[in-house]
Amino acid sequence: MAKSEIGKLKMGMVGGGPGSFIGDAHVKAAQFDGGVELVAGAFSSTRAKSEERGRRLYLHPDRVYGSHEEMIEKELRLPAGERIDFVAIVTPNHLHYRAARDFLNAGFHVVCDKPMTLTLVEALALRNLARRKPKQVFALTHNYTGYPMVKLARDMARQERLGRILKVVVQYPQGWLVERIEKTGSKQAEWRTDPKRAGKAGAMGDIGTHAANLAEYVTGLRITELCADLASVVSGRKLDDDGNCLLRFDSGARGVLIASQVCAGELNGLRIRIYGQKGHLYWRQETPETLDFCACDGCVTAYRRGTAAISALSQAAAAATRIPFGHPEGFYEAFATIYKNATDTMRARLEGRKPSAINLDFPGVDDGVRGLEFIETVIKSSKSKKWVKWIR
Repeated sequence: MAKSEIGKLKMGMVGGGPGSFIGDAHVKAAQFDGGVELVAGAFSSTRAKSEERGRRLYLHPDRVYGSHEEMIEKELRLPAGERIDFVAIVTPNHLHYRAARDFLNAGFHVVCDKPMTLTLVEALALRNLARRKPKQVFALTHNYTGYPMVKLARDMARQERLGRILKVVVQYPQGWLVERIEKTGSKQAEWRTDPKRAGKAGAMGDIGTHAANLAEYVTGLRITELCADLASVVSGRKLDDDGNCLLRFDSGARGVLIASQVCAGELNGLRIRIYGQKGHLYWRQETPETLDFCACDGCVTAYRRGTAAISALSQAAAAATRIPFGHPEGFYEAFATIYKNATDTMRARLEGRKPSAINLDFPGVDDGVRGLEFIETVIKSSKSKKWVKWIR
């Protein structure tokens, strides 16, 4: 089948109802590069809210559903060229597993928000299912790996421009939960601080998993052991809102990971430093266009997205760049890169060809399992107040 015969891939969505920030991000990111069209959705567990969201997205009423089960049943009745090709799952965490399982079993590709599931047991079951369906794509939106300068940092680290990596410091401070806003009507805070919907971890599950994923993605190393201290700083909160971890990597490198949502004045401060024998790299999510290389003699080289030097150093960074330097790219574009690589891989499989290495550069089901393993390990370490080997 030729690429021109396939046209745009058709996307469905589960979750992302009225007022959903992450739902809006997925809608925009998926359609950013023009190869995807949102055509169907079960946007809320309440049919009226799902229909409201469908109207705002200008979807045909017949393609707006009251549940993901109804969506699967009715989409499968449509001719192959009309039904959705893949689904994006953007619900609260406790609903990820069942929806992902059911869409995989029905033959659809899946893009899932992180963490992949509520529990490690669910994550392992989903990985086993995905491995039995190798023709179907399963993508996980650890979107920070989509930034061009993160890809440059990864390639520089793996090209040994730093020499042997000695230390990794990754921080994700936020301040939005410094007050107990889950009791004042904040929908986002309400479910993210509820163990039944968010899972065993709060800040560590929500943003600590991003920090751990970023550290491993950039360095190519794996965390093998950690010592964690979790706290619920805000009185009455059931899940951690602040956490600190000491890390040990499989190479012998050491690290520090901080994830907190009670750092007053911080916005979305994900940042990483990778220290090697020859110098260190520094990247900050709030200024994502720049990657600093700091040499041992104190000289700093600031690499800027979109320049010729970037293309020479990293094909992946160049491929993730859409506009000339000086015109800032940011969060939506990074998210869109995950979608572009995942959907280009779907397209390659529909066309019966092998995806390129660039297309395959997106987080998947194995990253989802590592995220849940990280949460389990952090919790076990914090409770025991000891170093704990990575739980597998």
